Amino acid sequence: MTTIGFIGSGHIGSQLARLAVAHGYDVVMSNSRDPETLSDLVAELGPHARAATPGEAAAAADLAVVTTPLSAIETIPVDQLAGKVVIDTNNYYPQRDGQIAELDNESTTVSELLRRRLPTSKVVKAFNHIQAAALTTEGQEAGTSGRRALAVVGDDADARTTVAKLIDSFGFDAVEVSPLSEGWRIQRDTPGYVTRHTAETLRTALAGAKRYRDM
Repeated sequence: MTTIGFIGSGHIGSQLARLAVAHGYDVVMSNSRDPETLSDLVAELGPHARAATPGEAAAAADLAVVTTPLSAIETIPVDQLAGKVVIDTNNYYPQRDGQIAELDNESTTVSELLRRRLPTSKVVKAFNHIQAAALTTEGQEAGTSGRRALAVVGDDADARTTVAKLIDSFGFDAVEVSPLSEGWRIQRDTPGYVTRHTAETLRTALAGAKRYRDM
């Protein structure tokens, strides 16, 4: 059985864990505090979930999800995630994260910062442009008319496909985008961000996205 390791267990992480368990995955949850602080969440998730340290969650993961504030990026386990597909759900919010010059001048993107931290991992940006509650309420069967779509952004085609299949199993169409540097097209304040789109309209939104400096 595939194990998904969560580095961060906040709103997005806990919702994705609920989806994962419901669809037959094992999950290992972690946060910046003691694993015991996740006892209530693990009890809710049931026998296919356990709590661990970030390093333990990363080591156990067949597929990993990093869902932490940007301030925690230097704490993300490196060696334990080597060679693995790592989903980055993060966005840059200066009011929360402080000003980050490279993101302010748009010389890089959030997920490229994570890739710099994890140079041998296969970083894929996903689940960053949907509100947490919608993850467990808006999923629909494949082929449903008007099914919501989510973007999957990354360099590695196999990694994108892996995440796209996960998204489909969770009830959403996946729209693949490459390379990872194009992740800015689905960051905050772009047409695709937290707005419900079908695959067709999401492709249009991605194509029409503008850099902050051009807004």
